[in-house]
Amino acid sequence: VLKAYDYFSPWREQQQMYKLDIGWPKTPEDFTGQTFCVAVDSLHGLVYVGQRGDNVPKVLVFSEEGYFLYSWNDTVEMPHGIFVWNTATDSSVWITDVGTGKYGHTVKQYSPLGKLIQVLGTPGNAGSSLIPLQFDQPAEIFVEENGDVYVVDGDGGMNNRLIKLSNDYKEIWLTGTNGTGIGQFKIPHSVTVDAFGRVWVADRDNKRIQVFDKVTGEWLGSWSSCFSEDGPYSVRFTADYKYLIVAQLRINRLAILVAPPVGAIGDCVMVHTVQLADETKPHLVDVDMKSGAIYVAEIGAQQVQKFVPL
Repeated sequence: VLKAYDYFSPWREQQQMYKLDIGWPKTPEDFTGQTFCVAVDSLHGLVYVGQRGDNVPKVLVFSEEGYFLYSWNDTVEMPHGIFVWNTATDSSVWITDVGTGKYGHTVKQYSPLGKLIQVLGTPGNAGSSLIPLQFDQPAEIFVEENGDVYVVDGDGGMNNRLIKLSNDYKEIWLTGTNGTGIGQFKIPHSVTVDAFGRVWVADRDNKRIQVFDKVTGEWLGSWSSCFSEDGPYSVRFTADYKYLIVAQLRINRLAILVAPPVGAIGDCVMVHTVQLADETKPHLVDVDMKSGAIYVAEIGAQQVQKFVPL
């Protein structure tokens, strides 16, 4: 007898798109706290993990093969989101810090070895939506190749907004207030930019993804039908920009959605899911834009898992 979900979910019959790399990392005991975020430096073959806890290193660095390399801790209080930015001559690591102590409510840029380069926001001061560079629990950052910065702010604070900054950290545009309407947010939790000039935001507690024009900030559309069970926590594109990888924490699942080409956003089409173990709690993900591997930071399991495309 066919169960209802088998009948209504034809993608479940399709072949697996990803498999777990059970050999990553080589030494799982290096995870000593709650792993909130992960970022891939595909140019240099490095994986950065942000974790929380008392007396634990806040940033761990692994090779893409899974070997632990080093860690650093200075000036990071409670990492929430992490992103690696590469230029022709340099690379840096951006971290959003949602701590409430003297380092929190900031977006910070570090060298790959953990030297603090740049701080956006006023450390220790929760912001108001009136001041562009005053954050309140900023959730995630995405930096384009040209240095333009996108921040979703925040993770439960008073701000519910998406801000775009130039490479010299001046406001280009800012959108969003607390609410359920078009262009409003209830915990904008993750942000990414596609190859067609669109900014994708996981509007977590509204259980939808909203899409904006990266040049003007204009609202282009939203997806909600795929998220009736649980809102999207993380948004990242596959290396070929054909699919969007979405983490759903409460149901311990990765959803793989078809990315629309240029033109209408339409509504979401889910082509595949990766069901994780109970209480894994996938929080944020990142994709290796060379190999296509997905890395998943799992709060509940206190680990990062790597899934490789088949």
